[in-house]
Amino acid sequence: MTIRSTRRDLLKAATASLLAAVPALPDGPRIRVGAHPWVYAAPLPGYDITPVLDRIFADLSYAGVDGVELMDTALRHADVVPRVRDLSRRYSLPVIGASYQAPMWNREKHAEIVEDARAVIGRIAEVGGHTLGTSVGDARRKKTAAELDAQAEMLRKLTEICVANGVVLNLHKHIYEVQDDEYDLRGTLARIPDAKLGPEIDWLVGAKVDPVSFIHRYGARIVYAHLRDRKADGVWSEAMGEGAIDYAAVGRALHEAKFSGTLAIELAHSAGFTPTRPLRESFKLSREYVRRVMGY
Repeated sequence: MTIRSTRRDLLKAATASLLAAVPALPDGPRIRVGAHPWVYAAPLPGYDITPVLDRIFADLSYAGVDGVELMDTALRHADVVPRVRDLSRRYSLPVIGASYQAPMWNREKHAEIVEDARAVIGRIAEVGGHTLGTSVGDARRKKTAAELDAQAEMLRKLTEICVANGVVLNLHKHIYEVQDDEYDLRGTLARIPDAKLGPEIDWLVGAKVDPVSFIHRYGARIVYAHLRDRKADGVWSEAMGEGAIDYAAVGRALHEAKFSGTLAIELAHSAGFTPTRPLRESFKLSREYVRRVMGY
């Protein structure tokens, strides 16, 4: 008896093989996986991405991400809104929101921060964004109780501005915010118990905080997360999947926590590194890795 394999049979077999390689993770809401443009901003004066916005949208559209998280540097320009709206339409790539950083622990800066943030948050809403990832500023030492009080007061004011604009504030986590047994973060949460979190997995690893444990402890608070990979020696990898962070375990933890927020790939180059491929290709590889390994 002769067994004949049709083209359809071969396609079915190939599809089954590909599906078998995808992690078996629980069903859940569709999670948007966007991208943050830090790697474009890093070499620019003042980290101002405005001159390269066209390239950012074109590259990230090519990479297949679901949206762009802007930086506050671009949104400080009063004329940026129509340009971003046009790019978003042209590339069918929505704006997720923006990252924002200020020395919130310094009470003397509060009036200046409120004025600045009000403009940035208003423009986030104008371009269709809905998130603000805040970094509270590094004092280069442990903050005093009074400084943590001031920091919490500033975050409450920014939250009020966000709510008025339909934007959700989350606490982004640099190393200084989670090192020393999460001293800075714990100080904030003691003062704002219902604060929402937007950790960066790479910074957790850099601060020697186990990201899986962090997700298990704070899962209900996490509404956003940044994804970046690093090698065992701490050097950032060019794309996700080329480093040593166990993102399969991170993905499982997020699924177990029933994560329903947004993820953003944020690539970076370590000092002296020369890229081996265009950024758009690294973002594309990273997006495919997140889908294949994390199930998002």
